[in-house]
Amino acid sequence: MFRRKATPSPQAPAQPAPAAGAEHVLRRLEWTVLRRLDGLLQGDYRTLMRGAGLDLADLREYQHHDDVRHIDWNVTARLQQPHVRVFTEDREMAAWFLVDLSPSVDFGSGQTAKRDVSTEFVAVLARLLTRHGNRVGALLLGGGADRVVPARGGRAHVLHLLHAMRARGPAAEPGPTQLGDLLQAAASIVRRRSTVFVVSDFISTPGWERPLALLAQRHEVVAVRVLDPLELDLPDLGLITLRDAETGEQLLVDTHDRGFRKRFARIAAQREAELRESLARAGVDALELSTDDDLVDAIARFTDLRRRRSRLAVGGGMPAHLQKAA
Repeated sequence: MFRRKATPSPQAPAQPAPAAGAEHVLRRLEWTVLRRLDGLLQGDYRTLMRGAGLDLADLREYQHHDDVRHIDWNVTARLQQPHVRVFTEDREMAAWFLVDLSPSVDFGSGQTAKRDVSTEFVAVLARLLTRHGNRVGALLLGGGADRVVPARGGRAHVLHLLHAMRARGPAAEPGPTQLGDLLQAAASIVRRRSTVFVVSDFISTPGWERPLALLAQRHEVVAVRVLDPLELDLPDLGLITLRDAETGEQLLVDTHDRGFRKRFARIAAQREAELRESLARAGVDALELSTDDDLVDAIARFTDLRRRRSRLAVGGGMPAHLQKAA
């Protein structure tokens, strides 16, 4: 699907100062989203971020979806049955947010832009994880993957991270997003095994699939895709001007043309299928966040899916209907 965004209104509301805005955003989310999640996720913290400890706790038979690197070959040879090592979980680990802040995430067909969704997701997850003693860091992609927020803990650090996201200016030179650069930078910066959240609309030049798969071999990677309903189904809006947010190119289209809307929907559906297939091949969990979605409901659905997958991985293979849902 071509990356064309509706031209924003020339009279945008004034934005608060980044530092004051970060405090306001975090405080609002703590009183609304985090309070609701505390009740929904009670006892389910492990579904958000699974540790990888070093202390051997047990041995058990190999099951589908187990990491082959944990196979104990001596026990396997002796018992003639594959066995894996089970380690005591290390709860104090780092989570990294690879955040796409390219111009395309500024789009939103309603009151909420994709950038707002990304900011709220990072704020909620970062605060939730730091409250459990974990550290969070970030790599920000705008003009390039050149802003690194080191992994630290505490509420003040979460505010620092939000401030960095809100203060991120536009790229020096307009151009298509290079998501692969962000993923390659993360591979060299994030050395210790961590949970990595790739927060992006995945509107990028091709070639990011292989770096994502390589990153997933070393870390537990979650693809958090932000999207807007207008990117999937274009309604009858009459004659409108679409603008590519990253190159500035404009195109006048007649959305009253039913044939045009059908072609748009077909191309969008094809891109959706290709994107989901690419994420599945890379071996990463995926969470979709729409600008018209409820953040609490989306995170709850995601943690529920991860909890079921985790239980099924211990007990055996995943049923076909859950494989499709995943």
